[in-house]
Amino acid sequence: MNIEIQSPQQRASSWLSGGGLRPTRQRLSLAELLVGDGQDRHVTAESLFDLTHDTEAKVSLATVYNTLGAFCEAGLMREVSVDGHRSYFDTRVDDHSHFYWEDEGILTDAPVGSIKFESLPDLPEGAEISKIDVVIRLRRNS
Repeated sequence: MNIEIQSPQQRASSWLSGGGLRPTRQRLSLAELLVGDGQDRHVTAESLFDLTHDTEAKVSLATVYNTLGAFCEAGLMREVSVDGHRSYFDTRVDDHSHFYWEDEGILTDAPVGSIKFESLPDLPEGAEISKIDVVIRLRRNS
């Protein structure tokens, strides 16, 4: 059996093309940081920007924000809002819930299938549910 192992650059390029995005130098650099090792990530724009300092990628924070927006619009990432002024960007795009560790400002995935809705409110006429976001806020016991 022949298993092809992708390099981080190949994985980033494939990820971008899967979203129909042109692989510009900046997009490739950020995509490699996000998916190059094949692991899912929860990042803020600021944390991703900080990661670029250890690479040859020269991007501004505004470019990081714009690029994350393009990745979300292309369906490659999901934006998860944890409060009115902080968003995380998740490379895992299937429906799943999150734990937000308030003390550390860290977003992690909750176990799949761990939340079950027994009922939902009646929807207004002409409306349908597009998605349900669940963020469970946690803090360490003192």
